[in-house]
Amino acid sequence: MSERKTITLIPGDGIGPEISSAVCEIIKAAGVDIDWDIQTAGADVAVAEGTPLPQRVIDSIKKNKVALKAPVTTPIGKGFRSVNVALRKELDLFANIRPCKNIEGINTPFSDVDIVVVRENTEDLYAGIERQIDENTAESIKIITRAASERIVDYAFQLALKNSRKTVHAVTKANICKLTDGLFLDCARNVAKKYPQIEYKEILVDNLCMQLVQNPSRFDVLVLPNLYGDIVSDLTAGLIGGLGIAQGANIGSEYAVFEPVHGSAPDIKGLNKANPAALLLCAVNMLKHVGFLDAAVKIENALYKVIKDGKVLTSDLGGDASTTEFSAEIIFNL
Repeated sequence: MSERKTITLIPGDGIGPEISSAVCEIIKAAGVDIDWDIQTAGADVAVAEGTPLPQRVIDSIKKNKVALKAPVTTPIGKGFRSVNVALRKELDLFANIRPCKNIEGINTPFSDVDIVVVRENTEDLYAGIERQIDENTAESIKIITRAASERIVDYAFQLALKNSRKTVHAVTKANICKLTDGLFLDCARNVAKKYPQIEYKEILVDNLCMQLVQNPSRFDVLVLPNLYGDIVSDLTAGLIGGLGIAQGANIGSEYAVFEPVHGSAPDIKGLNKANPAALLLCAVNMLKHVGFLDAAVKIENALYKVIKDGKVLTSDLGGDASTTEFSAEIIFNL
């Protein structure tokens, strides 16, 4: 087994601390030696420290190189900007990877979904360049650069090669956003020429959404600008059973932050009802990333067995088990 690691843990808020605690217990039960460098962030921290993302959090990730992050609430329409977006920008976590694959035991309309969404993570409308023109008009600027577009498309093709994937679709709205999405598409075409062994295709994002809910098995790897990637990855999560099992990773050249797709669900905070599966799957990929391969596979298999058995499931998966009961059942199956 790999040597002991120190990894940053951001418990988040809402249900974050509950599912973080459950995941840490499962990892410990699997025999993994991790020293958690716990760093708080979010709304409560903003009140206490004047910012939802203190510099100490950034410093911890830069020191440890890897972080596991639970959800942090982002205010809608007011308040501070997303902690997630700030982390991605500060650490140049340019690739957001969201695998979506059916899990046996979760009934969905389709049984052959196996898609990886590769989302550009640093620009587009998420650059946050907005201004109030007058009382009745606001403006947001969409930023697309050649450097970021080529980097994310190249990452998508490299991912396809390493995982024996066969097809990469570039997803845009270049028929309308002719300059911005047109630039992204031009970059995708140029990068694709370097990978003749991978089939390259193009699709408009609205057409993609329609086809995903009709025949998702035709898609393999999707590479998208930031906003489309955010929306489409939630759609693909719905194809496999919802955000409760949707994992994600933010990868850069130096650092990696693993976090689930779902939000902080403040309505069930403290009720011991939250499903830790998505964060656990993120932790599985994190363990693989840092070299704990055997433990990662053990945890993954235990989770899949619990879901397949269907006897001890949280409410979002069709059961009535609590967070602690669900995590205890996973530990039992280790």
